[in-house]
Amino acid sequence: MEEKREKRGHKLTIENRKSGTISGVVDVLAFDVNEIRLETEQGLLTVKGKELHISRLTLERGEVDLEGTVDALVYSGSSGKKEGFAWKKLFR
Repeated sequence: MEEKREKRGHKLTIENRKSGTISGVVDVLAFDVNEIRLETEQGLLTVKGKELHISRLTLERGEVDLEGTVDALVYSGSSGKKEGFAWKKLFR
């Protein structure tokens, strides 16, 4: 049975480009020391930098804490339901 998740909203806080907290995280798609890719309530988020670490991950609460040098934050796409809806309308 598929479990419904309550939307919590999305918040991103970066302190001095060295640490940060991200809420509204649905899943961690990939990570290494130079890039972290997250699925959030607001779309895909890519964090690029150096020596990046996920210091705390709590998917039940949708929270991620990260450390390292943050060079870029890139959002792509939108929340999954809207994106899927657009594709369905396009191919009817």
